[in-house]
Amino acid sequence: MPKGHREHAAWTPERMIRWAAKTGPATAELISTILERHRHPEQGFRTCRGILALAKRFDQGRIEAACKRALVIGGLSFRSVKSILETGLDQKPLPQAAEPIVSPHENIRGGDYYASQP
Repeated sequence: MPKGHREHAAWTPERMIRWAAKTGPATAELISTILERHRHPEQGFRTCRGILALAKRFDQGRIEAACKRALVIGGLSFRSVKSILETGLDQKPLPQAAEPIVSPHENIRGGDYYASQP
């Protein structure tokens, strides 16, 4: 095998997650989530390596905070994490979960009604 192919074959999902865990638990969780979304985890390697390569420009604390925010908002891509870091959103408080809206009247159907219909 050519050298580039041998290096690529050395990467495994477990190795990628271990590498991410050195940055922090949220980073490891984000990388794990990205890899699980693909039928073949190797399809997520490029995204994961891009996120981990951000350590060249940003410190580990900021990357960890950006990954935590990305998990909360569902931004499971390199572009999302990079944008969070570049705009400084990683240094702002995380958004709070919205309170569920309670129907003011018993005849008004709530969101649960539609979710349970076939």
